[in-house]
Amino acid sequence: MQHKFLIHKKGDHVGVAVAEIAAGEVVTGVFMDDGSTIQVRANQNIPFGHKVAIQAVEPGGVVIEYGVPIGQAPRGLAVGDYVHTHNLKSLRWAKS
Repeated sequence: MQHKFLIHKKGDHVGVAVAEIAAGEVVTGVFMDDGSTIQVRANQNIPFGHKVAIQAVEPGGVVIEYGVPIGQAPRGLAVGDYVHTHNLKSLRWAKS
């Protein structure tokens, strides 16, 4: 089975599309740290290089990628959601 997204580390909330993903498509992702796989159904179209949620995140919850927090999901995320600037607030510019 061909994979359509990669997940950097176990525990990450998102994977990165390595091909275009269509809304409703069931796609396979590969964890880069151990080679295991996961399947999700895309809730929206996900462009190449963009993120797909592989775990649900509560409203206001922190989103993990590369094993570190990368942002906050103000409205939360469902598995299969397209994750980008419309639903992810970067932590890069957050004040300490």
